[in-house]
Amino acid sequence: MKSVAPLLLCLTALTVARAADTVIYKTVGDRQMKLLVDKPADWQATDQRPAVVFFFGGGWVGGTPGQFEPQSQYLATRGLVGVRVEYRVIPRGDAGPPTVCCNDAKSALRYVRAHAAELGIDPARIAAAGGSAGGHLAAFTGLVDGIDDPADDLTVSCRPAVLLLFNPVLNNGPDGGWGYQRVGARYREFSPAHNVSKAAPPTIIFLGDDDKLIPVATMKSFEADMQAAGVRCELHVYPGVGHGFFNRDPHRTQTLVEVDQFLASLGWLTGPPTLPEPPAG
Repeated sequence: MKSVAPLLLCLTALTVARAADTVIYKTVGDRQMKLLVDKPADWQATDQRPAVVFFFGGGWVGGTPGQFEPQSQYLATRGLVGVRVEYRVIPRGDAGPPTVCCNDAKSALRYVRAHAAELGIDPARIAAAGGSAGGHLAAFTGLVDGIDDPADDLTVSCRPAVLLLFNPVLNNGPDGGWGYQRVGARYREFSPAHNVSKAAPPTIIFLGDDDKLIPVATMKSFEADMQAAGVRCELHVYPGVGHGFFNRDPHRTQTLVEVDQFLASLGWLTGPPTLPEPPAG
C-alpha cells in the first residue's frame, strides 16, 4: 500500500492562509538579503510565538530557502512562525572557508531576535534548524563564538534556544569531519563539534546510517559530548538511507513528526502532531 504522507503534507501545508512574507535582514553591497516568513493563519503582531529559523543545505556553495518550505509551513499550522533564510554561499572558485555563510547566519538570528516584537515572536524561544551545511550554520550560531558580520550589533544574541538538525555537518576537523579542506588549521573556529559546552541548546539530530558524508560514529561522538556537558541531545538514525533523506517522504514526514514531538516536549507546542506518521516502508 502506498504511503499517503506526501498528500497529507501538501494538504496540511495548504492550511496556511498567509503567503510567506519577505523581509530584508541586511544589505551587502547592492544585494538585499531576505528572510521568508511563514506565519500561522491567526497570526497577530502582538503574539509571542516560538519561531524556527531554517538554513538550507548545499555544501556552502549552493541551495535555496525553498528546501525547508514544507517544514516551515507545517510548523506554521501548529502555531509557530517559520523563517527561511537566504544567505550568501561561497563564490565559485573560492577554496576558502564559509565565512560569508557564517556571517549571514548570525546576522539572520540577530535580526529575528531584534525584531521579535514586529514578527510576533518570543525572543527567548527561537530555534535554529538546517540540513547538511545548513545544519552546520544552525549549530554554528548556537555553539561557536566569533566570525560575526562586522556590521552586526553584537549586543543582540545570535544563539538559538533549540537546534533541529538534519544530517548536519557538525565536525570540520581532520578526523571524521567534513569541510576540513576548506577550513584547514582554522577548523576550531568553524566546527560546532569542537565547541561543545554546557551552554549549548537542546538538540535533536536526524541521520541516515548509509550517509556517505556524515559518519554515524562522528554523530554519536557529538551526541556523547553534548550529553557529557549536561545538554539534552537526541540522535535519531534511520536505517538504509543516505544524505538528504529528509527531503523526501516518507522520511520528510517522519522527521517532521519527531521535530513536532521534540518541540512539544519543550512546551513549545501542545497536542499531538497533526501530520500522522506514515506507514513503515
